Amino acid sequence: QVQLVESGGGLVQAGGSLRLSCAASERTFNNYAMAWFRQAPGKEREFVASINWSGSTTYYADSVKGRFTISRDNAKNTVYLQMNSLKPEDTAVYYCAARQGRGGGYYTPRAYDYWGQGTQVTVSS
Repeated sequence: QVQLVESGGGLVQAGGSLRLSCAASERTFNNYAMAWFRQAPGKEREFVASINWSGSTTYYADSVKGRFTISRDNAKNTVYLQMNSLKPEDTAVYYCAARQGRGGGYYTPRAYDYWGQGTQVTVSS
């Protein structure tokens, strides 16, 4: 059982930046592809970004491409989401997810095996 703990959320003004972190309990962290999803009130959970086991390949939703960067440090069992040029429509609870297997590029929540508890990101206009 993999435990994921997100941190780094908060309140920021439009145009600002935040960096989210997700620490995993799994010793074989590099056997997992990782992703970030988000869910705004009244909306379905949506894909934000994913990364393969080594960090060599990343995938982004069109809505965040060019503004967000996903990365990972396998030595620290941690995945990050750097969010720049934030917009009010980025306001949501952000979730970290892990999928057993080394490939990335999975966009649906059902493809992931483990989830964190979520961290709130609020962007004020």
